[in-house]
Amino acid sequence: MGLLDDMRAARRAAGRRPTAAATVAADDGMQPALLFIPDISGFTRFIQESGSVLAPQLIADLLEILVEANTLNMEVSEIQGDAILFYRLGPPPTIQEVVTQCRRIFLDFQNYVRLVERDLDSELSTALRAHDLTIKIIVHFGAVSVAQIRQFTKLMGRDVIVVHRLLKNNVTGNEYILLSDGYLETQPAADVARSFSWTRLLRGTCLYDHLGEICYRYAYLSPLRLLLGENGENSPAHDGNAVKVISTVHVPAAYALRVLSNFRLRAHWMPGVSDVTYDLTKAGRLGTSYKVKLNRGQIDFQTVQRFEDADRIEYVEKISLFRLFPNSFLFCFIEAVDAHSCLVTLEFRYGYIASANPLIRFGQRQRMRRFMGQSIRQFASFCEQLKRDGKEG
Repeated sequence: MGLLDDMRAARRAAGRRPTAAATVAADDGMQPALLFIPDISGFTRFIQESGSVLAPQLIADLLEILVEANTLNMEVSEIQGDAILFYRLGPPPTIQEVVTQCRRIFLDFQNYVRLVERDLDSELSTALRAHDLTIKIIVHFGAVSVAQIRQFTKLMGRDVIVVHRLLKNNVTGNEYILLSDGYLETQPAADVARSFSWTRLLRGTCLYDHLGEICYRYAYLSPLRLLLGENGENSPAHDGNAVKVISTVHVPAAYALRVLSNFRLRAHWMPGVSDVTYDLTKAGRLGTSYKVKLNRGQIDFQTVQRFEDADRIEYVEKISLFRLFPNSFLFCFIEAVDAHSCLVTLEFRYGYIASANPLIRFGQRQRMRRFMGQSIRQFASFCEQLKRDGKEG
């Protein structure tokens, strides 16, 4: 074996996932892999025509939503503007697992867009209503070569080209799942039909230069929008997916907001928080992220909305890396009672609880209810003590 062959072998070994012990590479270094691309439709037009300086930040948030919605334990190979190439080495997941993943991504994405649209006075929300951002998802299964180039993992092979080319296809519309025959041929036909009982699975084909004819089937995601209404089961505002606590706090409303939005004070009123870290130069800005050590783990928060009018203050933070409650938010509403007191509402909203066990879901919801109740009580007590001590929030 020559020097070049040695280098290639070393790169393949470095790029191979250590967790995929059951995956055996062929003699040519190729390994079976699921290739999965969620792509934001309407991205380019939205960036060019929105006129909002916050548009790139929103796209970054939406890409993060897609990464966080990853229930198939896939790896991220690359992020290219409006799309993410995920991959998972080894045998293909079942069609039901893939469909569940696609539904989760679509619903989490749309729920976040709707959250931003709620701010009726926002330039960004006006742009969102004018540009229909949505999701299309490409699913393919084939063989890839995995190389480690410095700190980057690079996928190579014909099937990587196929999955990218499938982004340009003959499907009309812009929100759908497209599954190549390369993936569908790994699944029982009866299971495929059963997994798409909520929509219609159609056939399609494309002829690509140097690749030939690629056959696929596709299904529109639009029927899932029925789950996004005010009373839909996946709506963030749905009472079944929210835990709300309310308390009167004997400080002015503006004072309560200063305490609530001061990251360094979070450990004084949120149970189990031992440390908070953030970039001091960005504190107080929308989009600022901070890390919270909670019990034995870490949760990331990001400020996403702050709205004040004469009657009410609304402050919203997105929560990441919360394993049991993916795609969750902390809503804080503050309403003045008089010049010296206010009504504070803390509302934890989540897309779903990441467990198939009903008892675990029930137990986690009860734990969250207790956590939120203790948080609002400690917040009220801490605010009032700070005020008595003459300290500013």
